[in-house]
Parts: sequence; structure tokens; C-alpha cells
Amino acid sequence: MVFVVGLVILLFLPPRIAVAATAGERLHQSIDKLLEILNDPQLKGANKEKQRREKLKEVIYQRFDFTEMAKRALGANWRRRTPQEQDEFVRLFTDVLERAYAGIIESYTDEKIVYVSERIDGIYADVSSKVVTAKGEEYSINYKAHLVSNEWKVYDVVAENVSLVNNYRSQFNRVISHSSFEELVSRLRTKIDFVAPKEETRK
Repeated sequence: MVFVVGLVILLFLPPRIAVAATAGERLHQSIDKLLEILNDPQLKGANKEKQRREKLKEVIYQRFDFTEMAKRALGANWRRRTPQEQDEFVRLFTDVLERAYAGIIESYTDEKIVYVSERIDGIYADVSSKVVTAKGEEYSINYKAHLVSNEWKVYDVVAENVSLVNNYRSQFNRVISHSSFEELVSRLRTKIDFVAPKEETRK
């Protein structure tokens, strides 16, 4: 839940911000966009689910570097794949991420997001924030982004010190080492879910 809420925060960025905006400023704007979409009365209700999620999805693809995330999640195995295999893996991994948070996006209620700090090192940025629940519980959510064609793109999310990319890399490596890359792709094609970071740490 914590990972998903945190991930959602940085997805919904309106395209009106100037390129000069920092990654932290992008984060602030994303919160407003998230609430705007979720609170739009014309998008509420089960019968509006498809339309609502399509709107969210449009913005998601503007902000995340899914190719870089997939590349890092596959690790050394990435270089061993053909361009066609890499393209398919990016598509399938993107679908995994969508399934990981799709339902929880719409369960967002009164969690508060607090911006903590931002560190920029050339074309890379680390943005730190925390999620504060109605009970006063706090969870850290950090974002790693890089500049791609003058746009900040997220390539990893770290929830409570657990990296999204590292978490999936561990799961994917287990499948490949115990079976094969082809088995991993087969599981992704048949939509066998791999767990999100917070679930993994509970095991």
C-alpha cells in the first residue's frame, strides 16, 4: 500500500510546467494533479473506471522512463536479449507495474504527502518525501529521476528503503536462474503477478 501510494504521487504531472522546473517541483504539482483526477465528479463511479484509468495512464507515460526501469530490473540479463526481446520485456514489465497499483490509486483517501528534500547531481535527482496516514503513521518515499530530453523521468522508487527496481530484479533473477528468461516472459505474458516491494519485505 505504501509503495503504491508513493508511486502514484509522482505519476500525475500536468504537462504545463516549464522544463526548468526541478524534480521536487514536479512532485508538488503531481499531488495536485492526482487529487484533481480522483476528485473529478465526471470520472467517479465503477461505470467510469475505464475512462478514469485511461486518463491516468496518459499522464503516467509522460513521467516514467519504463524502458530504463525495465532495463535496470532485468540487470545483466538485459544485454543478453535481442532488441525485439527487450521491447517485449519493457511492454510486459510496464503492464506489471500498472497492475500493481491500478486498484489502489482509486482507494486513495486522506493520506498526506510531505516533501522533505531534493538533491540534484547533474542529470540525476533524488527527491525525498513521506506519506502521513490519518493515524499519524509516517512512511518514507524517495524518487530517483534523470533528465531525458530535458524532461525529468523517474527510473526508481524507494519505499521504506526498499527499491522498486531492486525488488523486481531479485524476483526476475530467481525465475531466470531456476528456469530461463523464456519462462519469465511466459509468466509475464500470462499475467502471473510479481509482488510489489512492501509485500516482498513481509515475507
